[in-house]
Amino acid sequence: MITHIQHQGQSYTIDLSQPLDISIVLHSDGPRAWYADKMRIAPVINRYFTGSVALGGNVNFNDIIFNPHAHGTHTETVGHISRELVSIENGFNRYWWLAKLISIEPAQATSNSEGVMAGDSVITLKQIQQALGSNIPEALIIRTLPNSNNKLHANYSNSNFTFMQPEAAAWLAELGVQHLLVDTPSIDREEDEGKLLAHHAFWNYPAQPRLKATITEMIYAAESIEDGAYMLNLQVASFRNDAAPSRPVLYRLLNS
Repeated sequence: MITHIQHQGQSYTIDLSQPLDISIVLHSDGPRAWYADKMRIAPVINRYFTGSVALGGNVNFNDIIFNPHAHGTHTETVGHISRELVSIENGFNRYWWLAKLISIEPAQATSNSEGVMAGDSVITLKQIQQALGSNIPEALIIRTLPNSNNKLHANYSNSNFTFMQPEAAAWLAELGVQHLLVDTPSIDREEDEGKLLAHHAFWNYPAQPRLKATITEMIYAAESIEDGAYMLNLQVASFRNDAAPSRPVLYRLLNS
């Protein structure tokens, strides 16, 4: 299933039969954050109906209780921090993007700065600049090192997880990076007094909000997926909400 794509005056070839899924399956033992309980999937059972074949019903019919920000891979719009509803259902005018995957071993902050405290694990502006070089993609995927598969089921609550230096998010916005994907629960510090400085910087909110820019969190790029350029297909569940579960899929560029 070879396809050829013309984009921005360049030709790209990808094999649609070789997808590289960097999403995390949404299930009860998946990762969670923000002090949320595990997501719950349970059959509907009442006096009229049993929603489980194993329990004698005719079909499996489950209720699913989860929070898109707290459970698994999700994509969010500026509506995450805005007074107005900016729904993820309107967040895209297309679903294919030129992307670059980079791996970064976070730095340990040695002093306090805006949005960062000494001892924090931080993805810095300098690290991103060095990893990207002069090739600025439409979508940037950041894999943090070490890349343990603990990311598939970690409970990040009260862990002071790795986050992004606000200056780095501002720089990416200035360069026009449209979609930012990370394998952490947030690009901001877990406890930051609600400032969300990196989110504000990436979306340029409230000055001139970037309504078609998105942030995808809690991805997982396996070790077998090498750093480099890809075509990204970013599909998001159609919710009327600021965020929704998503499934980012990479395709190697065969002619790069």
